[in-house]
Amino acid sequence: MRVLNQLPGDPLHLIVPVLLFVAVVAAGLILRKILFKALQSWSDRTGSKLGDLVRSTLKGPTFLWTIMLALHVAAQNSSIPLQYQRYIHPTLEVLWLWSLISAASRFAGRTIRIYGEHVSGTQSVTSLTEKLAQTVIVVLGVVWLLKVVFDLSLTPILTTLGVGGLAVALALQDTLSNLFAGFYVSLSGLVRIGDYIKLNSGEEGYVTDITWRCTTMRTVGYNLVVVPNSKLGQAIYTNYFLPEPRMMMSVSFGVGYDSDIDRVEAILLDAARSAVGSLPGLLGDPEPFIRFNPGPGDWALVFQVNFHVTKYSDQFFVQSEMRKLLFKRLQKEGIDIPFPTQTLRLEGKN
Repeated sequence: MRVLNQLPGDPLHLIVPVLLFVAVVAAGLILRKILFKALQSWSDRTGSKLGDLVRSTLKGPTFLWTIMLALHVAAQNSSIPLQYQRYIHPTLEVLWLWSLISAASRFAGRTIRIYGEHVSGTQSVTSLTEKLAQTVIVVLGVVWLLKVVFDLSLTPILTTLGVGGLAVALALQDTLSNLFAGFYVSLSGLVRIGDYIKLNSGEEGYVTDITWRCTTMRTVGYNLVVVPNSKLGQAIYTNYFLPEPRMMMSVSFGVGYDSDIDRVEAILLDAARSAVGSLPGLLGDPEPFIRFNPGPGDWALVFQVNFHVTKYSDQFFVQSEMRKLLFKRLQKEGIDIPFPTQTLRLEGKN
């Protein structure tokens, strides 16, 4: 029903479009609620994250689409002159297409973030990877919008962007350097989210994210370290999680010079092996081993107890508990643990 021939004083020229707008909005919100409830039920039943992903992505756009549809219906059934209506519908069409592109971009980014970490053989997804996927969707959407909807020739636009891009590249050398270094760091697989790395400049911590400009790390003391991607790409660093997260640690104990070194070695090895299974983070494979290293010292015979821990963060607890366990065992066995001493020999002239 079009209401275009109402008299200026006729209230129907305003009431009908308003009622249609309210009716369409109400119907759209009801359908939106039913759809989201069905998606939630399906996700709970199947355990899939796809329903939650779709629901979180469409929560905002569906409300916008409902408003836009209501405006379209109200405008079609209003007394607005046709010369003005021809601007309303293309505007709503462009807004609808742009909102669709934005929703697709968010869906792609969230899909990569959620499912990328669960695909066998892939590394944790960084913000840079997520933003790259979203940017690709937006660029393709804008190109399609310009070509199909506005029927614009892309050749002059690309030429202008090429000339302008050269000037921008010269002005943003540092920014682009960080950007491409971030791509390299992300794609190389040598630094991943959750890895503990230590740079040759001294900074260390767990990698929390890799963005377009910098890599952020969380220290053991829960502080934030920010490293520009270009610096990380050139740095010498140690990744304590590659090729595997386990690592070897050691503690040293000194015993008296009158001790039986074979007996001391057997006691230390038995104590270390007995801790496997009862000490969280201590690995039994490879099993602990003892080395008479560095051996005879200034005041004691020094033994090195070597063992493996599951990951970097376990070393502090395991080392502390291992020292306590070995110290108590040596005391129990009556092994002398001398204090650091020095003997001064004074020679006088006769």
